[in-house]
Amino acid sequence: MKIEPVATTHSCFSDKFGIPRQPLLADASRASIELLPPYNDPDAVSGLEQHSHLWLTWLFHEVAGQWSPKVRPPRLGGNKKLGVFATRSPFRPNNIGLSVVRLIEVRTAPRVELIVAGADLLDGTPVLDIKPYIPYADAVVDARSELAEAAPPSIAVNIPEAILTVARDYRDDWGTDLPALIHQVLAQDPKPAYQQPDPERIYGMALCGFNLQWRYIRGEIEVVDLRLLSEEVGK
Repeated sequence: MKIEPVATTHSCFSDKFGIPRQPLLADASRASIELLPPYNDPDAVSGLEQHSHLWLTWLFHEVAGQWSPKVRPPRLGGNKKLGVFATRSPFRPNNIGLSVVRLIEVRTAPRVELIVAGADLLDGTPVLDIKPYIPYADAVVDARSELAEAAPPSIAVNIPEAILTVARDYRDDWGTDLPALIHQVLAQDPKPAYQQPDPERIYGMALCGFNLQWRYIRGEIEVVDLRLLSEEVGK
């Protein structure tokens, strides 16, 4: 069996910490799925613009360690074990991920790439395949999941005006709304579910080239800093 990437991911997420645990939970996130040779032929994506959403099959390329028959899903607080095939854990026999993303644009110049929203992919993620999402076949209206019937509850996020001003000035080639992205990512409470919030601790993640920092105060998240990673390297 020979499988090779057909594309690589350019994402707003450069660290694993803070990436939404499921696709589409942070629709403000943006990524470019750049097709690799010999698949970077405009003919290969002809007609894809007729679909609003895509399936991406990809690799957890930075997962370290061996797979185990049972894992501790974050959704269950990290305290209960389930069979690996009953979860979406990255620690799998073949480390394959599957995501539904919203297609924003198909670009064929200067390179063949797909601009997508709601991607839960780390920068550099190898993409193994791209398929259109077909609503009548892929959306099962009476499907059930006793462990995850709905998205996790969100937490209130407070962003000071001075930090919002910095975020509003951010521009990239994908049209990212950075204030909305910060809110959507933090509202899902990125810290491990089993970990109690420490009001004395400053948490941080890399996002769109920034070091985003926050703390937990009275059950809410307060953003405390947003500065370019390049500025910190130069210190």
